[in-house]
Amino acid sequence: MEIALGAMLFGTRVDEEASFAILDRFVEAGGTMIDTANNYAFWLEGGRGGESETVIGRWLASRGLRDRVFIGTKVGAQPKTPGTGLENAEGLSEKAIRTAAEGSLRRLGTDHIDLYWAHFEDRSVALEETMGAFGDLVREGAVGRVGVSNHAVWRVERARALGEPRYDDLQYRYSYLLPQPGVKLPENGHHHVDEELLDYVRAEGMRLWVYNALLAGSYTRPDKPLHWAYEHPSNERRLAALRSVADELGATPNQVVLAWLMGGDPPMIPIVGVSAMAQLEEALGAADLALDAELRERLDTAASA
Repeated sequence: MEIALGAMLFGTRVDEEASFAILDRFVEAGGTMIDTANNYAFWLEGGRGGESETVIGRWLASRGLRDRVFIGTKVGAQPKTPGTGLENAEGLSEKAIRTAAEGSLRRLGTDHIDLYWAHFEDRSVALEETMGAFGDLVREGAVGRVGVSNHAVWRVERARALGEPRYDDLQYRYSYLLPQPGVKLPENGHHHVDEELLDYVRAEGMRLWVYNALLAGSYTRPDKPLHWAYEHPSNERRLAALRSVADELGATPNQVVLAWLMGGDPPMIPIVGVSAMAQLEEALGAADLALDAELRERLDTAASA
């Protein structure tokens, strides 16, 4: 089981010194997967996008650890001009992908991206053009493999049907607590895992990466209440089961959630955004946390109990 380190806030809310310390500890503990994007974090005050990649690149240069980490970054959601948002995103044209890849490689200070993600959908561009651009980067050695985030499942399947390179890694929003069906998520552009997606991943043997796995701290922090979309009776029962299991194991609810995700069917790779060392240590503690069949069943069936 492995956790991916989410580096969204590196270089903005998390300064370079703190980012380096978190990265050092993550690798020291055996972590290898780092998740970032070319648009992190343009929406924060003073942010323009690219800050996270830049800090990771400086860390790689100073530590000489490029061969020990697996870096994923994303293309498609960086605003074309400062001060604008996703309505003005770069998109997934051949030109946008090529330009973005060159920028990411430069900021990361590397000659290859291990996993390059299509961040958000761009239906203005033919899938053949998008996948052709990714294919060129793979053939040139600039990209190892390609993944897709926040896309409709039917669009993923159409892209995969075009042949190599295929989207073999999927990234969507998911956690133990679930939003009410049909309710729009609070964050623009987020796509949530559903049963169809889980069935698709199982059938095709793809890797599923999940973000917002800890609901931005809502499992454990009184100052981070659940969004109203998650406030419903079935989640109250699930939350009670989660706390009960955590108490029995001597673990935190966050650690149980991560272990539940990593040991599920299909197993998932949770991306844990970290801004402090204590958060990282807590997440690392989940890697060796085992949920036996009885505990997992209690968690899985809590909503219907």
